[in-house]
Amino acid sequence: MISSKELQNLCRDRVKEAEALTKARLYDGAYYLCGYAVEIGLKKRINQTLRWKDGYPKTDGEFRNLTSFKTHDLDVLLHLSGFEDKIKKTCFSEWSIVTAWKPEIRYASRSKTASMAKGMLTAVKKVLQHI
Repeated sequence: MISSKELQNLCRDRVKEAEALTKARLYDGAYYLCGYAVEIGLKKRINQTLRWKDGYPKTDGEFRNLTSFKTHDLDVLLHLSGFEDKIKKTCFSEWSIVTAWKPEIRYASRSKTASMAKGMLTAVKKVLQHI
């Protein structure tokens, strides 16, 4: 299991890494890490909402009977977090940008522009403020 504190640290680190990659003009990696940061942030929120004392499941064995929570789908994770209404009311346009992310972007090569990476980074920061 992974604690909320560990998830928070991972989330913060992924955002910092995305910022560094954006500055280095490595836009695909920056874009990917932005989406990953939101995934981690949502998993932290789920952990807190459900008050899981041991943390969020991390291994296949820990996910037994919790398969709905073993996903990279940001819309599903947002729903499970209990923050769907809040996010869609307070930052709908940013959420629309964030949900364009799919984990398969990790296989992309030179598909994201500076504008796309910077827009994603801005949207992610706002969404993370509300979850």
